[in-house]
Amino acid sequence: MGETHRVKFEPVDLEMEVEESETVLDAAFRQGITLMHGCREGQCSACKSFLIEGDVQMDRYSTFALADYESEEGYILLCKAHVYSDAEIELINYDEEVLRDAVPLQKVMTTVRHLDSLTHDIVSLGLALDDGKTFDFKPGQYSDISIPGTSEHRSFSMATTTTSTGRLEFIIKKYPGGHFSGLLDGGIKVGDQLEVTGPYGTFTLRAKSDRRIVCIGGGAGMAPILSLMRHMAETENRRPVTFYYGARNPSDLFYITEIMALADRLVDFKFVPALSETWPDDWSGLGVDGDTGFVTDVVDRREADLTDADLYLCGPPPMVDAAIPILEARGVPTERIYFDKFTTSVV
Repeated sequence: MGETHRVKFEPVDLEMEVEESETVLDAAFRQGITLMHGCREGQCSACKSFLIEGDVQMDRYSTFALADYESEEGYILLCKAHVYSDAEIELINYDEEVLRDAVPLQKVMTTVRHLDSLTHDIVSLGLALDDGKTFDFKPGQYSDISIPGTSEHRSFSMATTTTSTGRLEFIIKKYPGGHFSGLLDGGIKVGDQLEVTGPYGTFTLRAKSDRRIVCIGGGAGMAPILSLMRHMAETENRRPVTFYYGARNPSDLFYITEIMALADRLVDFKFVPALSETWPDDWSGLGVDGDTGFVTDVVDRREADLTDADLYLCGPPPMVDAAIPILEARGVPTERIYFDKFTTSVV
């Protein structure tokens, strides 16, 4: 296992122990500390921090997440960083509200309950927890699902809430060659067992905020946003919500009936699908106030003032990367932009 070292974080008053065999981020999970993170695979840069002092070495990561010049200046990715001495690290991104409020990691066995096609390339995977087990998480978080017959896993967001006792739903986009998603066409069937580990992620509602919420999603990014909205309806949360969802064609839209029904359970709710390739001549046939173009452009056109909002972005990296500069240009503080990039792993 190697030696254990102390890591001190600035500018927060926080220290923890880290074993040489584990990453700094994994050590935080083990000790109930919620450091900012995203993919946990060195691809998204959400956990980028600055090494003030100490001997730190990193596992392989993407230079899109951490450029070579940043590494030379002292920046590190906590999800890939191993410490070999006591160290001091400055957190670039952190949230005081969630820092010490982690849900403990859990590992549970589940049984496949359903596999339903939602579109030509998006599937709803329903899992039932075995032996009356429970699985605690915060709406908006994600978990790892082990790939049968391997030591690998893939990460997916829960679409359900904890009131769905004994069951979990994941909304998963299928990719050609995907080691897990490729099994959704016959490789995994109802009755199979899958191991789930989690929860992870900081894409959660901030309880101290009463600002209106604007969600921007695309593809399987529907899952954590749907979890958030389901939770708000269940808890009678009175914050206004506008949900922009980007897709290519009308056939790529799903769960519209349930989403529109949220308008009866939330105080002020709007759903705006944005279609970039083809769209209906009359949106009323779908029962929505839709728009055309990329979802980020639709948000830019429709939202005159975002300075009073908390922004939640979830979907493919190009969508998130396109949205953030627009929001920042509109005066939305970085600390009020919460995002989850759905990076892919097919090898």
